[in-house]
Amino acid sequence: MIKTNKTKLIMKNVVILDAKKIKEIANMNPEVDVNALNKLAKLNKVEVEVEKETKIDGRTNNTGRPVNKKSARQARLAKQAFYADVNNKFVSGVNFKLNNIEYKYHAGKDGDLGCIVDGVTHFHQCNVSYIGRTKVQGYTFVMGKRVSIELDLKTLKFVS
Repeated sequence: MIKTNKTKLIMKNVVILDAKKIKEIANMNPEVDVNALNKLAKLNKVEVEVEKETKIDGRTNNTGRPVNKKSARQARLAKQAFYADVNNKFVSGVNFKLNNIEYKYHAGKDGDLGCIVDGVTHFHQCNVSYIGRTKVQGYTFVMGKRVSIELDLKTLKFVS
């Protein structure tokens, strides 16, 4: 249900000129009196008609149709929201648990990729080479050999 409120304001004989415009008109036509233009710049009476619609039952942008939470579109949107939330938690440095050990992502300077550090002692564990929507790839060196790791963000348990 929609209720309409009307407010009436009427504009009559309105000419709005700023000082710059008045000087510009006077310079273009030397026969025009600047004082006459200044008198034109004054407002006589202003009335404007405005119509505002408000919904009585408090709905905002509601089509009235219920949302089917089990539809394929809603399932896809929920999955995308979950992936975005998990990725945001990882990138913002929220602690997460992997094999009952707490870790944390530490971003590099100037928005570069950072590293994963121990959540308690903050010791370096590995460098991060890729951050995707659902996975993170990293590497570290053990006894002169490069060891690659891959974390699935969907399976990480974030500590609040």
